[in-house]
Amino acid sequence: MRHDKLERELHLLLLLAENHRYTVNELCDKVGISRRNLYYYLEFFRDCGFKVQKHGAYHTIDRSSPFFSHLVSRISFTEEEAVLLRRMLDKAEHGNALIAGLKRKLENFYDFDILADEQLREHAVRSIGVLYDAIKLRRQVVLRGYASPHSQTVRDRFVEPFLLMNNNNEARCYEPSSGMNKTFKISRMQGVEMLETEWEHEDKHRQMFTDVFMFSGEALLPVDITLGPLSYNILREEYPQAMPHVVPDGGGRHRLRLDVCSYAGIGRFVLGLYDDIRVLGGDGFRRYLSEKIASMRAHLQPGA
Repeated sequence: MRHDKLERELHLLLLLAENHRYTVNELCDKVGISRRNLYYYLEFFRDCGFKVQKHGAYHTIDRSSPFFSHLVSRISFTEEEAVLLRRMLDKAEHGNALIAGLKRKLENFYDFDILADEQLREHAVRSIGVLYDAIKLRRQVVLRGYASPHSQTVRDRFVEPFLLMNNNNEARCYEPSSGMNKTFKISRMQGVEMLETEWEHEDKHRQMFTDVFMFSGEALLPVDITLGPLSYNILREEYPQAMPHVVPDGGGRHRLRLDVCSYAGIGRFVLGLYDDIRVLGGDGFRRYLSEKIASMRAHLQPGA
């Protein structure tokens, strides 16, 4: 029915506009559609004038899209208004369920909830605004007075920002001087200056991911396994963040399909419960497990 399709379109539109990033599989699971239909909807949104953006494995809708901007201007607040509202709510009665609900609604949409200190929060909002514009316009920036805990220095950093991360607490940037992709914390920046020069190293931009097993990396590796009752319950208890990737697979088993940054975390889980788990893919994960098993056999040889 058309009304069911419209409901799915609106649901997807809201997910893409949230202050959160979802993978293709997560969007399909939440909306209840296939990957093919998802890409159809994304193309439909583009045809309607929405700016559908792809950041690594994630899709979002740019809230500066013409229709969206017009809608938001009628029903929403500017960043400055949102910061003022949050400040007022922070000073209001603690423990009030209504106030807590209002805070959650603001946090679901706005990018200002970064630091507890009010002055630092307002400073961070300004830095985020410049970084957001620089990413959108594909411009280089200077992070003024960046305090690095590693080098114990405070100095300007010339970078190409391409992604805001972790609820906009961090910016992922490519630094030409070091030839590396680095994650910079917003709270350690004294300011951000956007330059007139455009990106020159886009082919070297690499996003940093963190998987459900708390391993980080610049690449995502596919894993597809089925879980028996024991491994399913252990996964649910020890790695609850993996549950959005789990679906029933019949016969009391569950299927886990997700991307990881390293086979080490999921590998330990599978090898520890090998008799309750079946590995369906991917090929790289199979090779990793085969090498681990061969290494274990070698260690079990007499005299090893």
